[in-house]
Amino acid sequence: MSGRAAFLDRDGTINEKAPEGDYVTTPERFRFLDGAEQAVRMLAGDGWRVVVVTNQRGVALGRMTLDDVDRVNACMAHLPIAGVFVCPHERDSCDCRKPGTGLFEQARAALPEIEFGRSVVIGDAESDMLAGRAIGARTFRVGPPPMPSLLDVARSLVSGSDA
Repeated sequence: MSGRAAFLDRDGTINEKAPEGDYVTTPERFRFLDGAEQAVRMLAGDGWRVVVVTNQRGVALGRMTLDDVDRVNACMAHLPIAGVFVCPHERDSCDCRKPGTGLFEQARAALPEIEFGRSVVIGDAESDMLAGRAIGARTFRVGPPPMPSLLDVARSLVSGSDA
């Protein structure tokens, strides 16, 4: 099923989000949310290109470096993720920071088989939903109960109940 991509936010969708105003700056602070690894494997196994798109404003604020972000992202290296795309910029200073669509365009340039209209965006923030709508993808907001988890959304997509 070529063309389908599952664009996943990172913090708050795949891993535990740091407290407001703080950032996941080291691999030691990276903790997968329950079921997230299974969800990524499930989506990839069903033919979705799993792509992580993540705002990392902490770089612009001097709280971490791009090397720090790469080390944190390496915590996901054992998963079938087709690519990780990072916006390190301050708010509203670029087009790649969600809700802008630049990260998605970067992903499509690297993985030209991606069709936005056949894709989904899964995240925990309104900026994820806005970006997803802007590219014409279906959007799924996840979070703590009673909101669905990444695993809940993956199950519904794979079973076809929401596909």
